[in-house]
Amino acid sequence: MSAIITPYEDGPLIVRGNFELRTPDGEPIEAGRDTIALCRCGRSAIKPFCDGTHKTFRFRAGTGRDSEPPR
Repeated sequence: MSAIITPYEDGPLIVRGNFELRTPDGEPIEAGRDTIALCRCGRSAIKPFCDGTHKTFRFRAGTGRDSEPPR
């Protein structure tokens, strides 16, 4: 099975299945499990993983860099 990525409304990206997580430099990041939550708000203290911080400032997906580019 390959990875399944599910964007939770106004929350993290949930990644399930067989995946490899790497830094921008290509170094492996140990996920420690088969299902992880990746931060989308940019404020997590444990990036790239979600720590729930998006709830404290009411992050809204689609407002900012998650939104579609202008046409």
